Amino acid sequence: ALAILVAMVLLATVGPYAMLVAAMLGAGAMVATRCCTITEARRSIDWSILIVIGAALGVGEAMASSGAASWIAGSILSVVGQHPWLLLAMIYVTTSILTEVVTNNAAVALVFPLAMVASARLEVEFTPFIIAIMMAGSASFATPLGYQTNLMVYGPGRYTFGDFLRVGLPMNVLVGIVTVALTPLLFPF
Repeated sequence: ALAILVAMVLLATVGPYAMLVAAMLGAGAMVATRCCTITEARRSIDWSILIVIGAALGVGEAMASSGAASWIAGSILSVVGQHPWLLLAMIYVTTSILTEVVTNNAAVALVFPLAMVASARLEVEFTPFIIAIMMAGSASFATPLGYQTNLMVYGPGRYTFGDFLRVGLPMNVLVGIVTVALTPLLFPF
């Protein structure tokens, strides 16, 4: 199983295959070598997460093609003006808030088209916004809902919602400040 994992990572990173193809080859190899059965593989898929991700991608695409992303991006730019740092902070905060109440994948899928349109209107490089969205989507500390591991420890650890806010909110703020401050220095607008 470990050799299959290493081969999958190598195929995706240095090989000719995209991540999806490498993952599918890895899954097939796991079944072919009897590391797991097809039934075990099927049971390990969290269908609710896939549905949420798929729906969020659909909503994100609909926002882009309907013009909603353009309208929302225009509204955001009317607040932040022509300041890419303020736009970056706004995109980070929006993604961070969304990722605390929906899955991180859904939050990213919803904010991505907004950031793409807004950065294009400002005529600045999109990379800092991608990094900010990625970081905000991954830094989910303030609620038990935002990330699977938070939810896993919520019940057994007898934590309260307030515990997550008390400890997680300062961590979210710290990661946000560091991300918004350093990202444009490492990946200029």
